Amino acid sequence: MSVLIPSFRHFALILGSLWLAASPTAASDSLATLDWTLAETLVALGESPDGVAQVGDYHSWVGEPRLPSRVTDIGLRTQPNVELLARMAPEHILLTPMFAHLTPRLSRIGTVDSMALYTPGDDTWEQILGLTRELGELNGDRESAEALISSTEARMAELAAQLPATVPPLLIVQFMDERHVRVFGENGLFQAVMDRLGLENAWQGETNSWGFSLVALEALLELEARLVVVEPYPAGVEAKLAESALWQHHPSVRDDSLITLPPTWSFGALPSAQRFAELLVNALVRPMLGNL
Repeated sequence: MSVLIPSFRHFALILGSLWLAASPTAASDSLATLDWTLAETLVALGESPDGVAQVGDYHSWVGEPRLPSRVTDIGLRTQPNVELLARMAPEHILLTPMFAHLTPRLSRIGTVDSMALYTPGDDTWEQILGLTRELGELNGDRESAEALISSTEARMAELAAQLPATVPPLLIVQFMDERHVRVFGENGLFQAVMDRLGLENAWQGETNSWGFSLVALEALLELEARLVVVEPYPAGVEAKLAESALWQHHPSVRDDSLITLPPTWSFGALPSAQRFAELLVNALVRPMLGNL
């Protein structure tokens, strides 16, 4: 009886198929993004990307919504793993103008779509709504985009109604080191949320196109406001603040009215907007609930 011996070419085809099956390869309509704002919005739309840059850092800075465990980490936002992306072969690679310089390299792998947000001179909230609709259009699901917009705006109205009648001006900051903070104001996500909640921002100074200004701690002492710190703290900063006479002298620290919020992406879209609103309102109404 004769025995059929597979040819070398046949073996090569089998091995090639096994390699592809074991590789983080997605379907031809897959999608990857370097930008966390686009990633969080896609998750909220029910269309999670197959690849996202710096997945661990996304969870540290964005917090929620979480990325599904199946999402592949495609490297640094500024220097993605091109070889890995080539194996994944996504149909679309989504960028924001910040990463536009990567377009020539990435366009060899898939269609590169650039989506702008936080454009100077344009209304921040309207830009966020436009971005949500643009992503819905890309996924062929306009209904999900409109549903996300409607549910977020409805929730904002509900949260605004929960606030006490009087809330002092708030100062929203995020530490860069033990002596400097980002203070958030016009043009930014946090300001857009505060506008919808009817809250006053104590910071009326200039901000950049991302909605913040970098200031020294001394500048905060000059403002009458309740201080809100958005995590995460840089490594070692909390310990240094505990020993800082300047920080301990701040009224919100002295009278124990300081509000500390878990990480929320200050450059985000609707998911981060609702997360910030939920966390902030819960912190503001907590003393009221304690007195009931």
